[in-house]
Amino acid sequence: MRIVMAGASGLIGTALSSRLVSDGHDVVRLVRRPPSSPSEILWHPATGTLDPGSLEGADAVINLCGANIGARPWTPHRIDELFRSRLDPTRTLTSAMRHLDSPPRTFISQSGAGYYGDAGHTMLTENSPAGQGIMARICVEWEAAAREAPADVRVVTPRTAVVLSRSGGAMGRLLPLLRAGIGGPLGNGRQYWPWITLPDLTSAFGFLLTSADSGPVNVAAPETADVNTLVAGLAKALHRPALLRAPAPALRLVMGKLADELLLASQRIEPTLLRERGFTWRHPSVALAAKWVAGGQ
Repeated sequence: MRIVMAGASGLIGTALSSRLVSDGHDVVRLVRRPPSSPSEILWHPATGTLDPGSLEGADAVINLCGANIGARPWTPHRIDELFRSRLDPTRTLTSAMRHLDSPPRTFISQSGAGYYGDAGHTMLTENSPAGQGIMARICVEWEAAAREAPADVRVVTPRTAVVLSRSGGAMGRLLPLLRAGIGGPLGNGRQYWPWITLPDLTSAFGFLLTSADSGPVNVAAPETADVNTLVAGLAKALHRPALLRAPAPALRLVMGKLADELLLASQRIEPTLLRERGFTWRHPSVALAAKWVAGGQ
């Protein structure tokens, strides 16, 4: 397949593009700097600038754009940036598709588990309603922007869980603490964090490229886990204690409302569609995922 990818330089994009190329696909990356190879195309999503011809002949478009949710405090300016960094690229891509007589057959535009807000212990499927909060509003608008693609384009909006990787990503700050033996659960630890390893995430995106499904897809591991279980599993695999709990008031003092939505919110996600379609996880359990994160297979 010829695949055009936006957001290819991030953690997920780098891993996914490498996987797709190794699988024999032709990946063209959209970049915001002068292209350095024929496999790169210049665009400026902040101004809606993209030559529709760039998508001509593509079988699929994958959109992974979005500023890092937890990188900086949520000031009003930063919140606007989080919205714009997702909506502008998505709308630029769908606008370009609408200018083509034969647009790409598939548009995979990332969303997130934040769609569900803080849902406690409720099991969440793709049919569960949107929650409350900034992250939920971002995801709702993000998915709506993706649905502006032409009617004959199959639109998939993966609601991606917390990605477990060996470095960087959502666990980039917690893992070094756990490796040093000075980490621990966040808040009371009973909040559910949806999770998936980076290899399983890239495999799921590849699976969705060739499936017939459209709409939201929960991209998470089949084993749900609260923070206590997840942190304990990682610490065990790293052969380190995980006793230093960070209380919720301290997290709110340091991070403000970012703590409530990013660290303390509970989302118990069931990957219903992937399971029903027969998707196979390499790391379906916390134990296997933690072993991989620690350097195993």
